[in-house]
Amino acid sequence: MRVIALLMAAGSGSRFGGPTPKQYLPLLGRPVLRHAAEALLAGGHVAALLPVVPEGEQAHVAALLDGLPALPPVAGGATRAASVRAGLAALAADPPDAVLVHDAARPVVPDGTIPALLAALAGAPGAIPAQPVTDTLKRGAAGRIVETVPREGLFRAQTPQAFRYDALVAAHASGDAGATDDAALLEAAGAAVALVPGAEANIKITWPEDLVRVEAHLAARLVPRMGTGFDVHRLVEGRPLILCGVTVPHPLGLDGHSDADVGIHALCDAIYGALAEGDIGRWFPPSESQWKDADSARFLRHAAGRIAARGGVLANVDVTLICERPKITPHAPAMRARLAELLGVGIDAVSVKATTTERLGFPGRGEGIAAQAAAVVLVPAGPVSK
Repeated sequence: MRVIALLMAAGSGSRFGGPTPKQYLPLLGRPVLRHAAEALLAGGHVAALLPVVPEGEQAHVAALLDGLPALPPVAGGATRAASVRAGLAALAADPPDAVLVHDAARPVVPDGTIPALLAALAGAPGAIPAQPVTDTLKRGAAGRIVETVPREGLFRAQTPQAFRYDALVAAHASGDAGATDDAALLEAAGAAVALVPGAEANIKITWPEDLVRVEAHLAARLVPRMGTGFDVHRLVEGRPLILCGVTVPHPLGLDGHSDADVGIHALCDAIYGALAEGDIGRWFPPSESQWKDADSARFLRHAAGRIAARGGVLANVDVTLICERPKITPHAPAMRARLAELLGVGIDAVSVKATTTERLGFPGRGEGIAAQAAAVVLVPAGPVSK
C-alpha cells in the first residue's frame, strides 16, 4: 500500500497567540512542524509527505523539511476542508492508495498508531485514533451549568487520520466545507470510519502550555552525551587570527589548511565526539582542496546540523583557549555571541574562557595556540542511526 501523508500547516494558530504560527515555533531546537514530519515518517510506512501551507510559505516550509521525503508544498485554503482538498488535488496525477491527514501542530505520533490505522483500512474506508472521554462533561451557558452530558461512547479524535484516497476525494466532493475533521465527511456520507486506540502523548499544540507539555514529554526520552575536543595550530606571519569565529587583532595568525580556528575546531570535535561520529577530519578532510582557507563557521554549522539530524538538542558548550597572547577576555563576549549564532542556541549555553601555561611549552613561548572544548548534547535513547 502506497501511503502519502498530508501535513496540514495552513492554519493561523490564532488561539495560541504570538507573532509566530505555532507550527514554526522551536521545540527542543527544531520547529514543531519538523517534529511532526519526522514522526509521520518514522517506521517507514509513509512514502512521502505533502505539506499544505499558507499561501507564500511554500519555500519557507520546504527549507524546514530539507532532507526529508517531502513533495513540493501546496497552498491551502480558507478552511481546513479547503486545504485538504488542495492537497488531494495535488496528488491526483499519481494518486496513492491511502492518505494520512495530520496536524502539523501534533509533533508526537506514538509508536503503533500508523500501523494500526493502515490495518484498519482493510475493513473500512477511514480510520482515526481516538481517546475515550474520561472526564465528566458539562454543557454550560452564561457561566452556569445547563446539563451533564453522558460520556459513555464519547471519544476525543486525534490525527493522523487515515483514508483510502478515492473515498476521501469522494467525501470532499459532496461534503460539508465547514467540517472540522475529515472523518466527519465520511460519516455524513454513510461510510464506516474505524476507531483505533489514541494516546495521551499525541498532544495538539493549541495553547502555550501545550508546548511545555510536549517539550517535557520529548525531553524525557533524551539522554545526555558528552564529548571533548582538542586542537593546536602554530602562529605565523601573514595570516589573520581567527578564534571562535571572531577576527582578533594580532601581528600573527594561525597556520592551517582552513582558517585554522582552533576554538571552533576543538568545539566541532567535542560535538562529533558526543555523537560518536568521529572528528572534524572525517567530515572535512584536510587532504581535500575545497577546504583550503575555508571559514570554520561552516564546520560548526555542520556539527550543529548533525545534532538536529539525530533528533537531539545541544545543552551547552565550553571552550578554553590556551595562549599567552593575545588577551582573550576582551573578545570573549563577541566569541560567545558568534558561537551561539552558529549553533542556533542562546548565549547562556555558550562559555568561552582562556588560560595560560605560565610561559611553559609552545603556548608559553608564543609559538602557537591550543584549545580544548566540551559539549553536552541530549539525544534520543537507543541505537545510533546514521
